[in-house]
Amino acid sequence: MRFGVTLVPDDTRALGELTRLMEAQGYDLLGMADSQSLFRETYVSLTVCALASARLRLGPTVTNPITRHPAVTASAIASLDEVSGGRAFLGLGSGDSAIYNLGQRIAPLETLRRTLVTLRALLRGERVEFEGRSIHTQWIRRPVPLWIAAEGPRTLELAGELCDGVIVGTGLTPEVIDGSLACLERGALKSGRRLADLDVWWFAKANIASSRAQAVGEIKMALAASANHAFRTTLAGKHVPERYHEAVRELQRRYAFHQHEHLGPTVNAALTDELGLTDYLAERFAIAGTPEACAATVEGLRRRGVTQLLITAFVPDRMRFLREFADTVIRRVR
Repeated sequence: MRFGVTLVPDDTRALGELTRLMEAQGYDLLGMADSQSLFRETYVSLTVCALASARLRLGPTVTNPITRHPAVTASAIASLDEVSGGRAFLGLGSGDSAIYNLGQRIAPLETLRRTLVTLRALLRGERVEFEGRSIHTQWIRRPVPLWIAAEGPRTLELAGELCDGVIVGTGLTPEVIDGSLACLERGALKSGRRLADLDVWWFAKANIASSRAQAVGEIKMALAASANHAFRTTLAGKHVPERYHEAVRELQRRYAFHQHEHLGPTVNAALTDELGLTDYLAERFAIAGTPEACAATVEGLRRRGVTQLLITAFVPDRMRFLREFADTVIRRVR
């Protein structure tokens, strides 16, 4: 199995040490959140990580087409690819806290499609029409793998059809995994490809502690974020039991974007308990508990065909977590 970690860039000075630790502990990929109103600049942070590593794949997890023009994104990721010696990937999504904190709306599916096609051309150094104008990034000479984050059936199909890879944020329960793979395969068939042609990473909120209650308790804000993001727009085709529908909608109505993924006793952290969603969200979206329990969860995922996991490090002590996860989970399942 391969393991990646997504970070929020909350202190650029600490990223070099974190990156060196990740590489030494055997992680394969480092992703960086892109949310200008809450965290440090993504591409500056990724450059720090590139300079502190020699092997890790690097990229935004994820950027969006609303706050960054495709030509700006193409130039930024190609620059990261250059400074890292060809280790970059570009993760794109429809937007979350980056756009909501600016009072903007998420990108609809057709905007995502148009942006993907545009980025593909720009990353080949081609001139392309975008929103009625001819644009280019003529200095780019090497394409970068293009991924999207996908939670709904149509976005998963789009990933299968157009992308090199996908970050699957639908969850980790058996029916969700099987349904997500079916959507990806349908999309791949549209462009004459196979599911095996896709670089598939499964997104998981993660934490290790002496008990499951403690591990889950420290990442309730992250579980709320997953529910708010993965279940927005519609619940159709997302395998959410009917008994949780109203609670999910209430969480979305009350979600505080200015506290997105913030640790501690935030509004978002309190919502999952208040609305009776904590256990369900932890089961669906998290790898959390004792070291033995986390290793068992990952082993179960491997048996279902999950071979690449992108976990979060949204925890009070990232260095401890990264060491412990590598020592007690990664080394057990490889």
